[in-house]
Amino acid sequence: MINPEDNSSTPIIERKAASEPRNNWSSWFIGRPLSTADAPHQTISKMVGLAVFASDALSSNAYATQEIMAVLAVAGTMAFGYVFPIALAIVILLAVVSASYVQVIHAYPDGGGAYVVAQDNLGQVAGLVAASSLLTDYILTVSVSVSSGVAQIISAYPSAYEYRVWIGVAAVMFIMLINLRGVRESGAAISVPSMLFIMMMLLMIFAGLYQYLTGNLGIVLNPPEMSAHGAAALITPFLILHAFSSGTAALTGIEAISNGITAFKEPRSKNAAITLTWMAFILTILFLGISFLASRVGAVPSEVETVVSQMARTIFDGAGFFYFAVILFTTIILILAANTAFAGFPRLSALMAADGFLPRQLAYRGSRLVYSRGIVALAVISSLLIVAFQASVTRLIPLYAIGVFLSFTLAQFGMALRWRKVGNIKPGDSLVTSTRHTQLRYDPAWKMKMMLNGFGAICTAVVMMVFAVTKFKDGAYIVLALIPALIVVLWLIHRHYENLAKKLSLDNFGMLPPHTSRHRVIMPVSGVHQGTLAALRYARMLSDDVTAVHIVIEPDEAEKTRKKWEKWGEGVRMVMLDSPYRLFLEPLLEYVSGIAAQRQPGETLTIVVPEFIAENKWTSALHTNTANVLREELKNQHGIVITNVPYHVGEQNEL
Repeated sequence: MINPEDNSSTPIIERKAASEPRNNWSSWFIGRPLSTADAPHQTISKMVGLAVFASDALSSNAYATQEIMAVLAVAGTMAFGYVFPIALAIVILLAVVSASYVQVIHAYPDGGGAYVVAQDNLGQVAGLVAASSLLTDYILTVSVSVSSGVAQIISAYPSAYEYRVWIGVAAVMFIMLINLRGVRESGAAISVPSMLFIMMMLLMIFAGLYQYLTGNLGIVLNPPEMSAHGAAALITPFLILHAFSSGTAALTGIEAISNGITAFKEPRSKNAAITLTWMAFILTILFLGISFLASRVGAVPSEVETVVSQMARTIFDGAGFFYFAVILFTTIILILAANTAFAGFPRLSALMAADGFLPRQLAYRGSRLVYSRGIVALAVISSLLIVAFQASVTRLIPLYAIGVFLSFTLAQFGMALRWRKVGNIKPGDSLVTSTRHTQLRYDPAWKMKMMLNGFGAICTAVVMMVFAVTKFKDGAYIVLALIPALIVVLWLIHRHYENLAKKLSLDNFGMLPPHTSRHRVIMPVSGVHQGTLAALRYARMLSDDVTAVHIVIEPDEAEKTRKKWEKWGEGVRMVMLDSPYRLFLEPLLEYVSGIAAQRQPGETLTIVVPEFIAENKWTSALHTNTANVLREELKNQHGIVITNVPYHVGEQNEL
């Protein structure tokens, strides 16, 4: 019997590997590999965190107002008077959601956002719903932000319109490369343009407000044709709600900081919460300023020229230096807004992979201490979306915000239940939750916090339903079907890992395997040469019971093999399998299966496969890689050991 408690005779030797990664093409692109000990030095400050995690939310100012106007345009330009009141309502919702996520940051300092909150307080199914929503949101964040950045370029250079898709894909690949270099490097790369974007937008807004107050604010000259025009539609509550739901794109990215708390310097919860507060404040000023001035200058929604572009050339009296500065930094921040998703998606997917809901490979950190596989996966999927939707922001937006607000709702409802648990704890006591092992302590303000989160959950749930109804025919139905499908996939992955863990578990493993009474070796032989003899010598080291098998495809070649084996086979028996249809694998597999079926208890069957190793990759293409093909087929058979014996031409065989 095996006694797992008795480890007195089990030596454990600890050594440190002296080998270091070699420099290769990836080192040139993404930088030298970082040691695990460097991880604490890769954390970021609040200012850099604002650039990394808030660029998506801040950049949404470039298109959120335009999306409101695009919906109202069906009722004519008179409806644009509702743009600012709708923006005020969205800002109120922004304040509620931001306050809620500040609480999430302090309650769950290890990150995970809505996924962890929902899983911890609402159960595993709710956690998967939140996770599916967030993953979908991150993918769409990259597609929408990059497509919007491309739209800014087209506004200044209309001749680039036909190349918009390839410009978008190239931008995604560029951001992927930046993020593969590490969190600090990606933050340093986008912090300067992020700050310049904020400064240029504030300059445009304050200049516009000054002109408005002094009566010098002009009207857009030569406005483009509206995406929708005419007065066929009436201004109805449904139209207002439709416009409101489109404008809530300004809230996307709010949750990103709560997912990436571990990227901040200590005290990380405090720094993350402060960064989120900064982001909400800046977002409020920019969104309200743009929404107020857009209708005052007579801007119209258009695929040809963005609202921001029309405002900038009106406020700055034409396409001068300040106009191009606004367009330049707006374009840069829109493209770099995808960085928020590249910072959040890999961290969330790594957390889910550790929980067994995504492939384990996503939990491994790359050479630069980032989850590089998640970064690459996000880049590929979002690029496919850009190609499929031809880099159109208007076509992508309907898919965008449903997942965002679903995760908002679950996070706030989960936090409300958490505060209710806190209220049931006596002062001075604590409670450890079941899933994330977070410790709850009594908080005298639990009622107020529960009401705040509960009210926020109701608001975001209403917005989500409004969005689903108003945007359903525009493409929202795709997300409504995609999220349940993604949940099923996540659940199947989890079930696979659970079943595998049960089969490999040592909890009830107490009996030693039976002693091997016989060891049989089968060695496929295609021809007799030095590589074959090297494999034969190794096979005879394993057992005296060795059988060579040759598949007879060409009788003349088989006869040559027979004569050589009689001379060099060292008396080992050979089975010549005639294959009249010139099949190689099928007869061999059938023979091995027959031997395996006749095995006695405790008998081991090993297949020794001679493998020729070419001098380089170029010459390897000149040879049939039979060994690998055979190994791939044989490894699916139970109870068979497969051993490859490589033979290098020009080297002495020392077996």
